Amino acid sequence: MTPLIKRLIVREFDPKKDRTGVEEIERRCSVGKLSILTDLMGDPICRIRHSPAFLMLVAEMEICKRKESEEDENYEKEIVGMIRGSIKTVTRGKKPQYTKLASILGLRVSPSHRRMRIGLKLVEKIEEWFRENGAEYSYIATEIDNHPSVKLFTEKCNYSKFRTPSILVQPVFAHSARISNRITIIKIGPSDAESLYRRRFSTTEFFPKDIDAVLNNKQSLGTFVAVPRGGSWPGSDHFLDNPPESWAVMSIWNCQFQLEVHGVSRVNKGLVRMTRIVDRVFPWLRVPSVPELFKPFGVHFLYGIGGEGPLAVKFVKGLCGLAHNLAMNRGGGGGVVVTEVAACEPLKKGIPHWKRLSCAEDLWCLKRLEKDNGDGAVVGDWTISPPGMSIFVDPREV
Repeated sequence: MTPLIKRLIVREFDPKKDRTGVEEIERRCSVGKLSILTDLMGDPICRIRHSPAFLMLVAEMEICKRKESEEDENYEKEIVGMIRGSIKTVTRGKKPQYTKLASILGLRVSPSHRRMRIGLKLVEKIEEWFRENGAEYSYIATEIDNHPSVKLFTEKCNYSKFRTPSILVQPVFAHSARISNRITIIKIGPSDAESLYRRRFSTTEFFPKDIDAVLNNKQSLGTFVAVPRGGSWPGSDHFLDNPPESWAVMSIWNCQFQLEVHGVSRVNKGLVRMTRIVDRVFPWLRVPSVPELFKPFGVHFLYGIGGEGPLAVKFVKGLCGLAHNLAMNRGGGGGVVVTEVAACEPLKKGIPHWKRLSCAEDLWCLKRLEKDNGDGAVVGDWTISPPGMSIFVDPREV
């Protein structure tokens, strides 16, 4: 007899019995031409568990199959959706004003169960948890041309379109990136990096209050400062009190998940394979080869990009070259180097990227979780604030 849907249950993720179902949804869902594969650590919640507070929910469809009589019922359960959420304290920008911000990550609904309000129920349930834990705002990042997702959040969940940062993607070639010999790049320790970031980014939107936890995480591969040739590192306080004319800073994060490009013809696959062969055999030609993106590949994420001075853009380019070479030397560590910056970020010009792989406009939507008195927007409401020049993208949420 035709199966009858009994009910939909939204509950907390159970790693012992839900992992297989969650990984199947990840495989079936895609982002553009990218498939998100299982986390490298085999942990579906590893992308949020580094946050101060986090939760993962699953939507489980309970199906009742009737056999020979009304009393003889057989129940089957299937994971048809999931959502991840985290809460942290970040700055709202312009002045060191902190707020408790919730993030919605990895909302997925099985293609065979869409248009059944499952995504809405997952969002409503995770927002309940946000409010219970004192979050003042909630935000979601989605592709600007993902119309179902945008409609869900802006029309059904009352989120406001907030920021449109750029996602910049650079392939990792078989040859090293050139770094100007007029630049000295210094790796600094987590303590120095924390001090530098707290002073330099204290008024940057989305800067996390627990930046020390990010920098000391084992996935953070280090923080690097570029200064004029021959420069040294006197410590963060002395450096910022007496900075060189130009300088730049950047940190690198090794993402614990894999991606895979699909939907590419055999002809194009053959062409990009040829670029890798030529680049590997004749590295001095510096052919812009395309890495093997049609099999699972890793990602290195660049965060905390900043700097000052007339040569800051050039210094950022040098740091990006270092990040590329680090990914190349780590072998399977990264097939691409990625960063996300504000659309009007002045240092954006120094970040190498391929337009075909990048996204000129990502969309961040923001919602105030605190209820007002019915008078409309609240004074100081972050959702209506104008954008700043820069944003801080937390690598834990990539």
